[in-house]
Amino acid sequence: MKRLYVNPAQLGAIIRLGGAQARYLTAVLRLVPGDSIELFDGLGSRWPAEVIATAATVVELRVGQKLPDEPHGAADVWLAQALAKADKLDFVVQKATELGARRIVPLFTERAVVKLDAERGAARAERWRRIAQEAARQCGRADVPRVDAPRTWDELFPLLHEEPDRHGILLDPGAEKRLSAAARGTARILLAVGPEGGFSPEERERAQRQGFAAAALGPRVLRTETVALAALAVLMHVQGELG
Repeated sequence: MKRLYVNPAQLGAIIRLGGAQARYLTAVLRLVPGDSIELFDGLGSRWPAEVIATAATVVELRVGQKLPDEPHGAADVWLAQALAKADKLDFVVQKATELGARRIVPLFTERAVVKLDAERGAARAERWRRIAQEAARQCGRADVPRVDAPRTWDELFPLLHEEPDRHGILLDPGAEKRLSAAARGTARILLAVGPEGGFSPEERERAQRQGFAAAALGPRVLRTETVALAALAVLMHVQGELG
């Protein structure tokens, strides 16, 4: 089924879509009047829709009755991913969405090469949100993970403290406990993944004082984007949602 993300504010019995949405429907999907498409709002809801009119810049859709909600899996994993250079974080956001992450928090760390001011961080976050929306469309998710603007450690710790039942796990190759063991018994996890070179000793110590448990993924040395996705796959497997 062809799918399109729409902002909940756009929804109604008849909706008119312009701009990039109209171009996508007509130029990419090549829809014509009478064709069907599924709309999703990124919050977990879906609707069938029928194309009733197309023009160069506008597409008109008739929206049907809301489809039954798809149940969420047990895993509620938030990924705090250290900022990475080039397009690595784009890749992480895309694949973390496919793997089922519920929230993605880009994280400023001591050893991260990328440095962003508030304006550039906000612009990057908007880009990552679009990537998450597109990944959700492609993989069939009706919800889209929340993608935050980059946060500091001081801004990350309150996320853990505000939810006492959320378990913080900091990936540390020197930890004695493996990730699969650290994740058993809890479905709500905030997973912190470091940059190339890992977290600094000070960051590890501070995170553990704030309630994060250290866990290792395995003996191999992986790139930061590989670590994040391998770790998510392990967590989803532990919760019975993958493998």
